[in-house]
Amino acid sequence: MVKTRPFDAAEVLDSPEMIAAWLTEAFGSDDPALMTRAIGAVARSQGMAAVAGKAGLSRENLYRALGGDARPEFGTVIKVLHALGIDLIAKPRTGAQVS
Repeated sequence: MVKTRPFDAAEVLDSPEMIAAWLTEAFGSDDPALMTRAIGAVARSQGMAAVAGKAGLSRENLYRALGGDARPEFGTVIKVLHALGIDLIAKPRTGAQVS
């Protein structure tokens, strides 16, 4: 019998390009829980304790905020993204009209 284990993106997010692609895909989903879990996977790939320290959060609060079911404050998300070296950049959606 072949044993398998669940996929953990944190194990393969090993370059800035891979991290950016992973987050871009998640942010394009329009699913806040998926976006939060994606940020959590990136944080795990970089070490939760180190990211928490850079973001000024406790490790426990970081795990709680990025668990996927939580709805973290936008300020918390920004702190975590900055601790990860990620900037949010706005660009127009394809076909979007401003009225």
